[in-house]
Parts: sequence; structure tokens; C-alpha cells
Amino acid sequence: MTATDVTPKATVQVTPKAIEKIRQTFEREGVFGGLRLGILGGGCSGLSYQFKFETKPRERDNIFDFDGIKIFIDPKSLIYLRGLTLDYKESLMQSGFVFENPNASKSCGCGTSFSG
Repeated sequence: MTATDVTPKATVQVTPKAIEKIRQTFEREGVFGGLRLGILGGGCSGLSYQFKFETKPRERDNIFDFDGIKIFIDPKSLIYLRGLTLDYKESLMQSGFVFENPNASKSCGCGTSFSG
């Protein structure tokens, strides 16, 4: 099976602000490829988000394209990320990417760990 190009639907959404921050980071770091979103075992609440740059998708990845920004998600992680919105928020106290996941029944204070 090969990587699957998926148009952005209700599966995963990335806000325009997050797209712009990803684009800026790609340019600053000289990244070519895409952003891997995934789920790993561990973290305060049992599961944690994976968020890293990759030069190309893996064979079975779902590939989402948001205004030229490629997001790679493996099939197993997509089960936990279905309906996720990736946003970028800035405040006086902190700034960073925010995972708004309707599948998370509980999340920890750091915002990078959850249980489904």
C-alpha cells in the first residue's frame, strides 16, 4: 500500500495561524517535506502527541495538504486524531501549538498528553 493523499475534510484541521507558523518554521529551519503528527504511548495521561519534521511520508501515511503544508499521519494515529484541530495560540504567558482533540477524554496540564 502507498501513502494516501487526503484533502482536508472533517478528519484533521489546521488553522490558518498554525499553517503560517509551520511555514515560517520550515523556512527558518530549511525543512523540505512535511510535518508528522502522531500518537505515542506515554506521557502524564497515557498517550502523547508526536510532532516532528520529516522529509517524506512513510508508505502507509495519510497525507493532508493545507495551503501547501503537508501533514503526515500514520493509520494507527489517525484513529486518535480524527476530528483534531491543530492551532497556534499566543498570549502574554506563553505561545505554541495547541491540540484540540475531541477524542481526548482527559488531558494533562502541559497539553501534550491525553487519554482517549
